[in-house]
Amino acid sequence: MEPPHSSLRNGTLQNSATTDLPVAERVGNLARSGLFGLLATAQGGHTIDLALGVPAVPVTPPGLIEMACAALRDGVNQYEQPDGNIELRQRIAAELAVPTDPATELTITVGATTALTAAILAIVDPGDEVIVFEPLYENFISAIALAGGVPRLVTMHAPDWCFDAAELRAAFGPRTKAVVLCTPNNPTGHMLTRREFADIAELCERWNAVLISDEIYSTYVYAGNRHVSAADIAGLGDRNIVIGSLSKSHAVCGWRIGFVRANAALSNSIRRVHVAVCGGAAAPLQAAAARMAAARPGFLRPLAKLDAQRVLVVSIFDDIGFRCIPPDGGCYAMADIRQFTDDDCESLAYRLAQQAGVMVAPGRFFYAVAAQGDHLIRIAFNRRLATLDEVRRRLSAYQAADQRFIAR
Repeated sequence: MEPPHSSLRNGTLQNSATTDLPVAERVGNLARSGLFGLLATAQGGHTIDLALGVPAVPVTPPGLIEMACAALRDGVNQYEQPDGNIELRQRIAAELAVPTDPATELTITVGATTALTAAILAIVDPGDEVIVFEPLYENFISAIALAGGVPRLVTMHAPDWCFDAAELRAAFGPRTKAVVLCTPNNPTGHMLTRREFADIAELCERWNAVLISDEIYSTYVYAGNRHVSAADIAGLGDRNIVIGSLSKSHAVCGWRIGFVRANAALSNSIRRVHVAVCGGAAAPLQAAAARMAAARPGFLRPLAKLDAQRVLVVSIFDDIGFRCIPPDGGCYAMADIRQFTDDDCESLAYRLAQQAGVMVAPGRFFYAVAAQGDHLIRIAFNRRLATLDEVRRRLSAYQAADQRFIAR
């Protein structure tokens, strides 16, 4: 973030204390999360946060915490090899649906964000184009900007959040190097089908592009859906890079344990970037995850238990006048606010946080052109059921008290 009272103009940082210091132009292309400003409205801990995806459910496994403490006491306090703890890689590889060589095709990273950034930096040169589906996770744009790439946006259309095949074809061209997507999607909850993957695979083959698939929410699926991984798609061959993480599935966002799966040649390039960027993930935390996986079969692929939360949050927002779109997977739902208010999504989000004590994420934060998301909000539902019941009470009371927000 820039210092207070500063501005970035023509690659130069200017503020009241220091002027004309050199700043790379790429900084101006990085995403600036408006969520930080919204979070400042949650004073005193009384606001219920449904904006961020930090999980209250599931809880961090107590045994995993004990394993981390034991690893620290056992002296696992120095560098791990940059590729990652080999036992942890072996355990993760054993849980993947496709055969994966943990020695050459799997790398432990400092969270999924570093995996994403390393993958893009390993593939994209300045001026190369990267296709991104929106609404989007904003760090996709930042990673592309760091590489000097040019994002080509393809819209996912409500209510099913599918892309138009013709629009996708039009986005590809001779400068296309990669496609970046998230399934289940953040923020929509849409899960790509085999048909959608097949369309993408055909175009990647035609234009010699690589698919980078963020699948950190793959354990969260609902309503009979089945997660399809990019690695499952025969048409992609070696053109797929799959990103995973323990952050949401195991409630250890602060541990920053992610991973990236790719063929040996791509993995080699990604690893070189990973070493240059951060050197490797925290050794004792990797060891703890490996030990826990050894002690508890299936630990690395937990079954999601957010079905009740998904149903409840859709009911809450539908009942007070929003149009809440049930997600296929993940831990977020999108809601259309137009039947509830004439306000834009950011004004509504601030008003709800300040006056109703409920914080949601404005939809404009997930679009390159912010106004395209002004009729949407994102709601995180990886929360306790009692918390969501309190959300219902607060929103119902606020709606009844404020006539501007009576459902139409």
